[in-house]
Amino acid sequence: MHRLLLLLALFVASPALATTDWKAQAKQQDVVLKDFRFGTGEVMDVRIHVTTLGTPHRDAKERIDNAVMVLHGTGGSGAQFFRPQFADELYGSGQPLDLAKTYVILPDNLGHGGSSKPSDGLRMAFPRYDYADMVAAQKRMLEEGLGVRSLRLILGTSMGCMHAFVWGESYPGFAQRLAPFACNTVEIAGRNRMWRKLAIDTIMEAPEWQGGNYAANPARPMRTVADLLLMAGSSPLAWQSDYPTRTSAEDFLAKSRAATAAAGYPDANDTIYQFDSSRNYNPAPMLEKIRVPVLWINSADDFINPPELGDPAALAKRMPLARFVLIPAGADTKGHGTHTWARFWKDDLAKLLAQPVAGN
Repeated sequence: MHRLLLLLALFVASPALATTDWKAQAKQQDVVLKDFRFGTGEVMDVRIHVTTLGTPHRDAKERIDNAVMVLHGTGGSGAQFFRPQFADELYGSGQPLDLAKTYVILPDNLGHGGSSKPSDGLRMAFPRYDYADMVAAQKRMLEEGLGVRSLRLILGTSMGCMHAFVWGESYPGFAQRLAPFACNTVEIAGRNRMWRKLAIDTIMEAPEWQGGNYAANPARPMRTVADLLLMAGSSPLAWQSDYPTRTSAEDFLAKSRAATAAAGYPDANDTIYQFDSSRNYNPAPMLEKIRVPVLWINSADDFINPPELGDPAALAKRMPLARFVLIPAGADTKGHGTHTWARFWKDDLAKLLAQPVAGN
């Protein structure tokens, strides 16, 4: 989920503070991938920032066997998974990702967070990466930086959900289980591509963007992008319940826009690349290659992935060990952002992790 959507989720929900400072237990590092080759053919050294929690466990052959990778959404970073609605529900004793037993890996994906991205200096000369590049960088980060050659689970939200499907098809069996939350397996087309392209064009058509060579981040187009994201992350039933009058709705809108502006808009060039990186996504033709257990969860009030799009239940049947769950819309669901509120799905995740896999 995009950083602006995360800010909105915090503004709307105002969750209680985390009971545990999970971030204090984390280890941070940068993994440099030498001579990383992009799908465009360009080659450069790439930095992937990664956060880890817990301790790697090694089997009799000295292989790490308790690693779980959690993948963020467009515009996000690994830091979003310290929020209490995720971390407090999953990392504690007896919970699905109990840190006493689990080595949790939270990368900032290519183009995001502390990893290599256009705003580092290359601006629009940065290689035009796509999801295949991002997943390839994740794999090299795991193997070269952390010594991980097998994952117990990939859990991905939004863009990370799509990355999980790319993983399942590109590197079958590397992850023993997949938990893709809040995405679809059809091509990025129709309304999904259109709203992303609207965001890109809003930036690139603004005079202050200056071909990507702006002296100051262009606030006007980035405010419009933030408005698009506000609607993409909306929760119709919850918002109608929480803001039932014109006055309350407009007051919420004004406050959320002010909070977003105060936090600072993301870099415009980074945002263009982040939205455009999904352009080649289309796992539908090769779903049968995914033969590990899959827990695929969407929410019925998701603007980006409406339940009628592509018939996910039928698509799930093409993966022999997949289970599709649709979370019904309600006054307490979070639209697209339901993916990060673990209380909606952590029991299903626990069942997935208990499911036997090949070789175990």
